Amino acid sequence: MSAWDELTGQQAAIDSLREAAADPQAMTHSWLITGPPGSGRSNLAFAFATTLLQGTTTGTEAAHTAALVAARTHPDLAVLATDRVIIAIEEVRRLVTQSQFSPSIAPYRVIVIEDADRMTERTSNVLLKALEEPPPRTVWILCAPSAADLIPTIRSRVRTVRLRVPSVAEVAELLVQRDGIDPVLAERAARESQTHIGMALRLATDEDARSRRARTLTLALGVQSVSGAVLAAEQLVAIATDDAKAFTAEREEEERAAALRSLGVEPGGPVPAALRASLKALEEDQKRRATRSVRDGIDRVLVDLMSLHRDVLLLQLGAGLELVNEAIRGELEVAARDRSPELSLEALDAIAVARRRIEGNTPPLLALEAMLITASGRVPALGSPS
Repeated sequence: MSAWDELTGQQAAIDSLREAAADPQAMTHSWLITGPPGSGRSNLAFAFATTLLQGTTTGTEAAHTAALVAARTHPDLAVLATDRVIIAIEEVRRLVTQSQFSPSIAPYRVIVIEDADRMTERTSNVLLKALEEPPPRTVWILCAPSAADLIPTIRSRVRTVRLRVPSVAEVAELLVQRDGIDPVLAERAARESQTHIGMALRLATDEDARSRRARTLTLALGVQSVSGAVLAAEQLVAIATDDAKAFTAEREEEERAAALRSLGVEPGGPVPAALRASLKALEEDQKRRATRSVRDGIDRVLVDLMSLHRDVLLLQLGAGLELVNEAIRGELEVAARDRSPELSLEALDAIAVARRRIEGNTPPLLALEAMLITASGRVPALGSPS
């Protein structure tokens, strides 16, 4: 299976990048891959990077290059990915310095920046200087949800490749063929993830993740009062926190073990005082990443709730469209009878407001409480008791 086979429903984008890689004379040295979360931006970026680094090699040599890219250890590949809210300016400066070196073994030096939308304007201007006059054999590949997420001067210096939202059937087929998932489970995971490829894989392979999602929907449907909304909000934050911990725990343990090995510390052995600062820096970085992971987990909860109220509204309007949460159609039909379409629309608006508030650093618990109160139609009159 080639790197391109990790993608689904993006043939036009694949063809565009393959054609560019095959024609050095027409090759652009700055690229921007855009698309909604889960559409495969990073996968496409690394498939492109693999092809560029392989050059004209075939067989075992090409496979070895693909393995190095997959492990992010190829000497001519630099990657910047962050779990923080913003990309630090120092990180981009290091990449700009690396971009000036000629490739060591491959036709190109390839630099990938995932989540390029997390660069501040000041950081973006550092990158801009490198994009204006790139060395002849350096290729920059940026990934972002949309071109509008980057400053105009960067947009004007990159060639944009736009990804579309894959269908449920396409994502399900990928899970079956690539990961060996049962077709029925793959279809449900693709639907409930709303075709987010990474989340679909997680729902298909992690029973705890499926249980947490089901509990999220049950809590939202069960809110009957303001006090109930407050309690449900607390539980939703707890669910998001548990989900984030489960998502990052294994990675953090692997990072710590790797750090100890690099420092020459035996597993379970004491850490010399002179080396503790290095571990402290790793722990601080993991804490910052954990904070971002919880925020991302809360946003996933809100996206799931948006699908819930969207399904209820479709049933109320008799739209005849497929439901995201087909597995709980019975509960959705009850909710559709018990509330009005106007309330469903208010719920969707309230979720959108909650997402903006949390992005603006409103405490998630307060944002979720306000959202659930509005979504349940339990907004109390001024001065009335809860």
